[in-house]
Amino acid sequence: MSEPQYSAAQIEKGRLLFAGPCDFVAGAMIAEMLPAPSLPEIAFAGRSNVGKSSLVNALTGRKTLARVSNTPGRTQQLNFFSLGGKLMLVDLPGYGYSQAGKQVAADWTRLAVDFLKGRPNLRRVLLLVDGRHGLKDSDLDIMEIFDASAVVYQVVLTKADKVKPVEAAARLAETRAKVSRRVAAHPEVLFTSSEKALGIPELRAELAGLV
Repeated sequence: MSEPQYSAAQIEKGRLLFAGPCDFVAGAMIAEMLPAPSLPEIAFAGRSNVGKSSLVNALTGRKTLARVSNTPGRTQQLNFFSLGGKLMLVDLPGYGYSQAGKQVAADWTRLAVDFLKGRPNLRRVLLLVDGRHGLKDSDLDIMEIFDASAVVYQVVLTKADKVKPVEAAARLAETRAKVSRRVAAHPEVLFTSSEKALGIPELRAELAGLV
């Protein structure tokens, strides 16, 4: 499985950034509740139960910073976390969970779009995709929204520990090929595992480069 290479200095910069304090700042269920832009922001998007909260916790070295639930659709608001006053992490509501109800799902989508269009300091959106299955139609729909909003996004495959190496390499190549055709997508795709900390130092290094 071919991963992007980062220098020891980049890895250390990422480690130091995410080793600092990380505090919950605000939660927003409507656009009027969004905090004013202040720090560079990195947003986390993905299907419900893809592992967004687990990834946020793994990056920051904490177990309970972001709520982890086995019930898809539990996160119903945008949650903001300040990383040492240098970077804002934004956990977006999950999408693709039909049991949440059409109206609630529509509200989530509307709030996310409002956020994407109104954040001049948004550096990147990480689009989390289950590495066992690859990009699904709902992921491609979200990518269309990102492209239309001119928001730079990067696909991060999750649950690498649950995929055999040969399958992981094929999934990575397949995902990169699809991403390469997207106008607003970052060309590099990372494969991570929150449980085994695979790809976590590399993702920290990537994000530290945006501060």
